[in-house]
Amino acid sequence: MSVYTNCESATRRDCLRLGLGALIGGGLVDALRLKGQAALQAPGTTSASATSCILIWMDGGPSHYETFDPKPGAPAEIRGEYDSIATKIPGFRFSKNVPRLAAIADKLSIVRSIRHEQGNHGAGNHYMMTGAPPRIPVGCGAFVSFHPSLGSVAAYERGVSGGLPPYFSMPSMSRSGGPNFLGAKYAPFVMSDNPNSSEFRVRDVALPRSLEDARFTARRDLRSRVDRLRRISDKAAGDPANSLDEYYEQGYNIISSREAQTAFDIRSEPDRVRDAYGRNPFGQRALLARRLVEAGVPFVTLNEGGWDHHTEIFKSLDRKLPPFEAAIAALIEDLDARGLLDTTLVVALGEFGRTPKINKDGGRDHWSNAMSVLFAGCGTPRGQVIGATDSKGYTAVERILSPENFASTVYLKLGINPDKMYYTPQGRPTHLVSNATPIAELMG
Repeated sequence: MSVYTNCESATRRDCLRLGLGALIGGGLVDALRLKGQAALQAPGTTSASATSCILIWMDGGPSHYETFDPKPGAPAEIRGEYDSIATKIPGFRFSKNVPRLAAIADKLSIVRSIRHEQGNHGAGNHYMMTGAPPRIPVGCGAFVSFHPSLGSVAAYERGVSGGLPPYFSMPSMSRSGGPNFLGAKYAPFVMSDNPNSSEFRVRDVALPRSLEDARFTARRDLRSRVDRLRRISDKAAGDPANSLDEYYEQGYNIISSREAQTAFDIRSEPDRVRDAYGRNPFGQRALLARRLVEAGVPFVTLNEGGWDHHTEIFKSLDRKLPPFEAAIAALIEDLDARGLLDTTLVVALGEFGRTPKINKDGGRDHWSNAMSVLFAGCGTPRGQVIGATDSKGYTAVERILSPENFASTVYLKLGINPDKMYYTPQGRPTHLVSNATPIAELMG
């Protein structure tokens, strides 16, 4: 598996991993215990409908010029090396290296006018992942958590379905993809295993080959009997065994859940489907994301690094974009064919765009004045481009939108009120989103 870094040398492995550990022993139970220790308030009730979100996070900041907002009439030092191509949206063009998405643009909405003032990775990641700007200045390489992430809020509000955790992140957690004051119980289940491998088995979802199901069940029953003998009172205040039981039960539910076993059985997919997504780690993770939302998981993040192109941007994108955009197109088409696109929001973005002028190293640098975001599904009107940047792509100039508008849109699609008031462990009230106005054109 490739290890991507951004300009501050922060790798995907630097993120907190709360994927579960060894089988119903120290590792799994300890991880579940840690997830529960910081659960500082009970989940709120919600009337959310059974909708889901697949968030494709392009860590490092993808270029709007080389994806959804090319500037063919700009000077060469701004325009870059790529031609633009026609799309299924009349009058709108994409960059040449996203032909599959251009061909299904009539299923998409592209927002070209989100902007903010957080031009480093740490702050920009936090703002777009949470809808809340950092409260204090942070460095470019910081792992920032001042506010719950979109996925953690979805986990808090929507809860577990069929034994599956409500929030997954593959292959790692974004630096601001955690729960903050909601507590570790609402952190993502991090699935780092490579589904493109012939040896693919998800830790903590599949039993070890050395432990057959009957033996596993027998161990669980034996532990239950020992607990009954040992415990003075099942309701004893502060009895750690009571809490530990909850984590053992959660672990058992994950391992014994038919939904979990089915969702991760990627080998059951026909070869033609797997081939359509691409026989590469990202393509197969996108396919797993479809299987997870099909099983009822409300939020899945595909955290894909390698978009911080300060040098040789065109050479890098020549390799990176074709399989990446083909997998996204396959995901959207597959969801649509299965009737799942009506209830699944697909979003693709990073923390910001890239600078207008190509630098001396043949790359583009950080630029938060303009960025493009892809939306599809969950009632999003199809075949539209919202907002615009100026003729050279320097800044959003038409229908200017904020990360708050973005986050509010995602929450409303998931049936969550973005204007809801949360309370920190210290009792401090905080709005889920300070400006709860969604992007109206995406709401249908």
